[in-house]
Amino acid sequence: MSASRRDFLVRSWNGIGGLALSQLLMDDLSAAAAVDPMAVKPQHLPRRAKRCIYLFMAGGASQIDTFDYKPKLRDFAGKRLPKLPGLSGEIEGFLDAPHRAIPSPFEFKQYGKSGRYMSTLFPHMGEMVDEMAFIHGIKVDNNNHGPATMHVNTGSQLQGSASVGSWITYGLGSENRNLPGYVVIQDPRGAPVNGSAVWGNGYLPASYQGTQFRSTGSPILDLELPKGLTRDQQRREFDFLAQLNQQHAAERKTSPELDARIDAYELAFRMQMEAPKLVDLGSEPEPVKKLYGLDNPITEPFGRQCLLARRLVESGVRHVLLIHGVEIGKFSWDDHGNVKERMPQHAAEVDQPVAALLKDLKGKGLLEETLVVWTSEMGRTPFINDLKGEKPGRDHNQFGLTVWMAGGDVKAGETAGATDEFGIRAAEMPIPMRDVHATVLNLMGLRDDRLTYLHAGRYRRLTDIGGQVLNPIVS
Repeated sequence: MSASRRDFLVRSWNGIGGLALSQLLMDDLSAAAAVDPMAVKPQHLPRRAKRCIYLFMAGGASQIDTFDYKPKLRDFAGKRLPKLPGLSGEIEGFLDAPHRAIPSPFEFKQYGKSGRYMSTLFPHMGEMVDEMAFIHGIKVDNNNHGPATMHVNTGSQLQGSASVGSWITYGLGSENRNLPGYVVIQDPRGAPVNGSAVWGNGYLPASYQGTQFRSTGSPILDLELPKGLTRDQQRREFDFLAQLNQQHAAERKTSPELDARIDAYELAFRMQMEAPKLVDLGSEPEPVKKLYGLDNPITEPFGRQCLLARRLVESGVRHVLLIHGVEIGKFSWDDHGNVKERMPQHAAEVDQPVAALLKDLKGKGLLEETLVVWTSEMGRTPFINDLKGEKPGRDHNQFGLTVWMAGGDVKAGETAGATDEFGIRAAEMPIPMRDVHATVLNLMGLRDDRLTYLHAGRYRRLTDIGGQVLNPIVS
């Protein structure tokens, strides 16, 4: 028997009222967030890590020339590899076409008490391997740089989603009100693929976007106090500007960008005192500068990035994104040709600085409360379709990404996942990137199912449909 329209409305009244109430509550929450979007918030889970340093190697770092030892490839050097079932997309086409296996031209050796095999291109990181936990056989959703870079950094192939650092600062706020909660230091030679979208806030409020710092000179252009203007005069100017902005914003309740702009002016005023001192590395002891390789032109650029990252987290900045690599050219990890000569260049630029970062954090007692993540946007193929080239490289491989983590509650020396004997894909079930993101959030004390934001009628989250924490590497 069908219900009348009156019966339907009577029975639905509480539900409709609940919808209205939930929207009013959301409005109240949004208003509260606008008052102080970067206020410190409690963790969902008791975790030691309070800050995160995210190391992104732009271009697709080859797993089989870095951290994924595959001696079996030597048996197939120059030959066709066996057909592997279950592959799809571009990588399947690569493997079906004529190709030849390319074993790593670099020696691997065991490092640390854990006996982890690593390429000898990374001797300094090898010294710190017992602080690391590795994830092998990660699958990203696209075999091309642009979408893959977005996927690893935002959880989505498409631009417009919030980056990892934005989610972490949204979830936890910031401990230092004189600096941005989320700082980005890109390669001084240029930007990565997708540029600032890599550290964008997406649909989250604008206050949570990354703030780009330069590793030398003024951290932000035009940050200095204008000549002829005293700090008291500037304070009065900002107070008057804030009054005008607040009047403007009061008439536009649904424009969070205005609130973010007001916050940005205030933050810029506070940063004028603290930020320049922070990027001035002259106060660091000479042994520390040497530890990071600042005395070597090869290691100096990324060494400055890593040392500045340590100073930022030491000052209470919540999330720091360091980018090594420019677009997809010779200064990136995109080694389609001549991997034998190009990989040593990349490794030499980052090996000592990254190891120094871990060693320095540990020495200062900061590693236990700082999560360090190393990643790239994809892995590479252990074969090449060029049958005659004298200086072979490697193609894209969305199935073979390797990530390592250290610090906080990372279970050092452990491994999650594994690739097959050729390093092409996961030996068993592939690990989706959303599981890596869920693990990062978990290690920061955040549950991915509770870290949500209502956008376009849907509760969005970094892991999209949800991720599984990789428990083997979480203590």
